[in-house]
Amino acid sequence: MGLLNYSAGRTRVKICGLKTPADIDAAVAAGVDAVGFVFYPPSPRAVTPNIAASLITRLPAGVDAVGLVVNASDAQFEAIRAVAPITLWQFHGDETPEDCQRLAAGQPWIKAARIGAQFPFEDFSLQYGQANAFLLDALVEGYGGGGVPFDWQGIPQAWISANAPQVVLSGGLNVHNVGEAIARLHPCAVDVSSGVEISKGVKDHALMKQFIQAVRAADANASP
Repeated sequence: MGLLNYSAGRTRVKICGLKTPADIDAAVAAGVDAVGFVFYPPSPRAVTPNIAASLITRLPAGVDAVGLVVNASDAQFEAIRAVAPITLWQFHGDETPEDCQRLAAGQPWIKAARIGAQFPFEDFSLQYGQANAFLLDALVEGYGGGGVPFDWQGIPQAWISANAPQVVLSGGLNVHNVGEAIARLHPCAVDVSSGVEISKGVKDHALMKQFIQAVRAADANASP
């Protein structure tokens, strides 16, 4: 369990943007490895630190509580940390490596990259070399949750092979394409939000279960 406990043959699953106790319970029952709490007020999936703190109490040991922030100020970050027991931070904005290290304050963290044409993969992974993982998302307006996949073929094979134990694949994943994504890229984990929603910010519990089942089926098909 846990998002970044890499093991060949078992892709970890993060479901992001959960907002209600029923969402949490459904995700846990489906076998999720991590849930993401969005601390970015413009997002339809945003929650307050106090709501996140209440939801996190429903998580069993071993399921990561991921705090997603976008260019948060020190004060905003500390307001989250003061009440919500986040176990893993996700920096989804324009934070520098120094920002990430300082704000995470010794806790594990992920740096998200918005992948467009000619994205500098090598430079990115070198620049953020102290990150525990790299989350690859689509380049869309806003910050994540756009439901748009990016061109996976644009990821250099040498880069993905070298970094797969640290790669969290996001961006437009759903029940229908997650199997192909795993077969092609073998990431440590996959991250879904809009792909398991019936409308922006409203999760479909049946789709969450089906998504995780699709991941497990892909893992089984990839086994020798």
